[in-house]
Amino acid sequence: MNTEWALKELDKFIDQTVMRYPDPVPGIVDMTGRKITSARDEDITKQAHVVEQILDRVLPSWRDLDANVKANRWMRHRTAALRAKEALIREAEVKENLGENAPELSAAELHPWVWSGAKSLWQSGHYREAVEGAIKKLNAETQNKVGRRDVSETDLFKQAFSFDEPKAGKARLRRMKDDGSDTYKSVQRGAMNLAEGVFAGIRNPLSHEADQELSEQEALEYLAALSVLARWADAATVERVEGKS
Repeated sequence: MNTEWALKELDKFIDQTVMRYPDPVPGIVDMTGRKITSARDEDITKQAHVVEQILDRVLPSWRDLDANVKANRWMRHRTAALRAKEALIREAEVKENLGENAPELSAAELHPWVWSGAKSLWQSGHYREAVEGAIKKLNAETQNKVGRRDVSETDLFKQAFSFDEPKAGKARLRRMKDDGSDTYKSVQRGAMNLAEGVFAGIRNPLSHEADQELSEQEALEYLAALSVLARWADAATVERVEGKS
């Protein structure tokens, strides 16, 4: 939106709808006390065509505003125009102080494996260590689920979500029933690829660069990625060789 143009059009309408007493007519005394708009109704009607479109963009519910339309039919428009002008002028200030009207991600609502591994360190402001703790917890819980200690991290997830049939001591995780479809292959491959990305792109750099600190926002984004992988692993069905634990 061209804010400068919109403000100019709103100002014009606001000026047109200022209520004033009619100019005195020589020899006639107006006893009604009635007020009129500063501009002719015809001119206001023309300007309203543009102003209504601005209001629809800035204040979509402006037609529901309370206004004394009995005093003048343009009062609702005028009230909305005043509000819209202030909204446009102070838009940057409001965003700076209240933030964007966007969804917020709560660390406490992430998958329990991830948040339980990160919680204590996160609350003390150790964001890098909190992410590392979440990764360790995710790895341990996945090991528990498939009953393995001989592999971990990337190899663990790669083997767990493998397309291969389960073998003795090598259980598989299936995100959906193996029906041979492209969807089945896609979700299995997606879990393997995400795990590889998590450990290669998040875990390895953090462990190799111990002095690397993370901002709260960056750490939260890392936890979100871990949470997705945790949910997939937790919700997956374990497939083992029949008769084997």
